[in-house]
Amino acid sequence: MATIIICLVLAAIIFLGIRSYRKKMASGCCGSESDAAPKKVRVQDQNLSHYPYEKVLKIDGMTCRNCVIHVQNALNSLDGVFAKVDLDKRIAKVYMKEEVPDQLLRKAVSEAGYMVISVN
Repeated sequence: MATIIICLVLAAIIFLGIRSYRKKMASGCCGSESDAAPKKVRVQDQNLSHYPYEKVLKIDGMTCRNCVIHVQNALNSLDGVFAKVDLDKRIAKVYMKEEVPDQLLRKAVSEAGYMVISVN
């Protein structure tokens, strides 16, 4: 009798795991892959000549275009910052009007759910 109960519990766990995995694969890692992507934070001043400082962040955890938007929004929300994120290279080019400490950039990306591996 105990063996049957254990088998039923294991079958339920496997079923729920497969269902969760299928849902994730269908909708992307952090939201729908459809046109309902997260709304982008727009930077008013996109003239790169107004941003004398530049840093390149190597970011881990990005897997889709929604991830790119989340990271870009987190960085663009900082005052005096304009960021462009490249999913293929897993980097964010951060242009700044005034030098922003690495820790503040790392914190913004971390709060968006990703990890900064390095800052150059």
